[in-house]
Amino acid sequence: MLRYTLMRLGIFAGCLLVVWGLVYAGAFPRGFGDSNLLWVLLLSLVLSAPISFVVLRKERDRASVQVSQRVDRMKANIEANRSQEDDAVDEAAAQAQGQARTSS
Repeated sequence: MLRYTLMRLGIFAGCLLVVWGLVYAGAFPRGFGDSNLLWVLLLSLVLSAPISFVVLRKERDRASVQVSQRVDRMKANIEANRSQEDDAVDEAAAQAQGQARTSS
């Protein structure tokens, strides 16, 4: 997951450098007034998204498998804890019922 995130950030940084260079070279229009930095960031984000979608397909699939496995493990742990709690409650109820019978 960290690898995918770093690769995604790398693609964004590359697009940021390219867009910044093209804006200052005059190939892309500059933003209005002081909004030039925001314009460059947004344009870089828009360009990096489809590039990341295509280029990082295999890495995204690997990351999704890891997340899915982690979720499955967490669900199994929660179910195991829930069954342990149910067993403990059943055992306590049986002991209380047994004590009630012996005291009566």
